[in-house]
Amino acid sequence: MCGIAGLIHKGKSSSVGSEMTAMLQALKHRGPDSTGYAVYGTPTEGDYIMRLKVAEAEDMEKGRGIHQVIKDRIAAVEEILAEHGAKIKSKDAPREYSLRYVITHSGDTGEMAAHIEETEGVEILSMGNGLELIKDLGDASVVSAAYGLNDFQGTHAIGHTRMATESDVDIKSAHPYWAFPYNDVSVVHNGQITNYWIMRREMERKGHRFMSNCDSELLAVYTAHNLANGVSLEESLRRSIQEIDGVFTYLVATKDQLGMAKDTMAAKPLVLYESDDLIAMASEEVAIRAILPQEIDTYDPYDEEVRVWQA
Repeated sequence: MCGIAGLIHKGKSSSVGSEMTAMLQALKHRGPDSTGYAVYGTPTEGDYIMRLKVAEAEDMEKGRGIHQVIKDRIAAVEEILAEHGAKIKSKDAPREYSLRYVITHSGDTGEMAAHIEETEGVEILSMGNGLELIKDLGDASVVSAAYGLNDFQGTHAIGHTRMATESDVDIKSAHPYWAFPYNDVSVVHNGQITNYWIMRREMERKGHRFMSNCDSELLAVYTAHNLANGVSLEESLRRSIQEIDGVFTYLVATKDQLGMAKDTMAAKPLVLYESDDLIAMASEEVAIRAILPQEIDTYDPYDEEVRVWQA
């Protein structure tokens, strides 16, 4: 049992970091193992924001040697950036194993990202113009405090609280997932995909990479494949209901859209709130009321398999 949440402000920026933290903290009982955010800020023309990890949180318990390993991995990443003509404008490390770069780059970002991930222990969590993907062990209050998310301003966000059931308790198995190498696309999911290995092998044959054995990552890869081939977000969501088996509800965010899809049985819960300037959704109503404590009307879109909203 996991918890998912999403929100999108229409035509304005808001404190989506603190809003998503409140929503995810309200869903803590659905998944205490890890918490993740995909938040969308205002892009700066020509800039890419890259979030990556160079170790797992549990690696930090391996003794002093891990600190040198991390330094070596960071040096390798920065050497590859330079090799591809990327210039580092800023660099932050909220945690020793987790880094945020703002870079400029005029080449093939997918090729550069693939080269970076050839470095042992390195995984790019996200790369895009507006997207920043943050995930770590612990509940929303812990992750938000460590990464300064309460100060994040943006238009929309999705998030996830995870209870590990079929894969490890680690960062690589936490949600959201970035739709590598497609800029600014992220996915969160609640449910189980029963034809995961069949679909994964199909995506791998088409050249896509997987960083975990978590079935939710398939939805990110599947979405990336469709968008890269000219399929709209709404059409990709509709195709997924026909092509992916299981019980699931998932949310997809792009640079300016938020979409949801549910399998035909609609077994995994989702509650919606809609107003003229805000759409909010979550696995439970308590998460929506965490940011909208006043009297509101919510509903369960049990008869709607797909919806897409524009920022």
